Amino acid sequence: MSDEPKPRSHGRMSISASARPRALMEETRPAGAWTARIVTLFPEAFPGTLGLSLTGRALAEGRWALQTIDLRHFGIGKHRNVDDTPAGGGAGMVLRADVVGPALDEAAAGTPADRARWPVIYLSPRGRPFTQAMARSWAGAEGVTLLCGRFEGVDQRALDHYAVDEVSLGDFVLTGGEIAAQAVIDATVRLLPGVLGNAASTEEESFSAGLLEHPQYTRPVDWQGHRVPDVLLSGDHGRVAAWRRAQALALTRARRPDLVADRNDSDAE
Repeated sequence: MSDEPKPRSHGRMSISASARPRALMEETRPAGAWTARIVTLFPEAFPGTLGLSLTGRALAEGRWALQTIDLRHFGIGKHRNVDDTPAGGGAGMVLRADVVGPALDEAAAGTPADRARWPVIYLSPRGRPFTQAMARSWAGAEGVTLLCGRFEGVDQRALDHYAVDEVSLGDFVLTGGEIAAQAVIDATVRLLPGVLGNAASTEEESFSAGLLEHPQYTRPVDWQGHRVPDVLLSGDHGRVAAWRRAQALALTRARRPDLVADRNDSDAE
């Protein structure tokens, strides 16, 4: 059996499927706005943290759009079942291809077939690692479709048939893909024009130059005996830039040596 609770019975009330999920019928996409379409069993999880702060304000201003597609609408039978036991045996449940497939068809409505213009992603721990470069690439597209898995995963036939790209946040397992979806959307949306308000801030942060970000300081100059480094108070922009570069390189070597392993001596210096 699935580790997710099944919908409660509603007595004699019947459940009827709509031709289009309610979320897509009720939501509108501002003209030209970058759009995230989320295929999920839990549409109520969105926007979640994406509705807060800068991403939330940008969403309200129409700089980007969020659309959820409820996987349960495509469930099979009276109880709208979305999963079944793994072929060959084993623990847990697997999302059915004949449920995921129609949901991805719905998500594809009105989107370009070119995956460079509209990536289709399954958030999975076995996928290729999500990177800042990937976020920049997605921000340059028209939108993205994200499939949020549950249980033991998705029937491989659906992933193969729709040529879904698998992407991972890291070497760990989450209960579902909704949290991962919010993370990758946040990383992408903040790169859209006008979302942060200061394009320079995205150019100076971690990974933008292939290095971890240098340490940051602010007022007061002296806090509990710890001072802001004198070089940052010097007003010499050349020295400040060199110091920040050296700090970024030292931190990257110590914490993420894999990021600098291919750099030559001139890059390192």
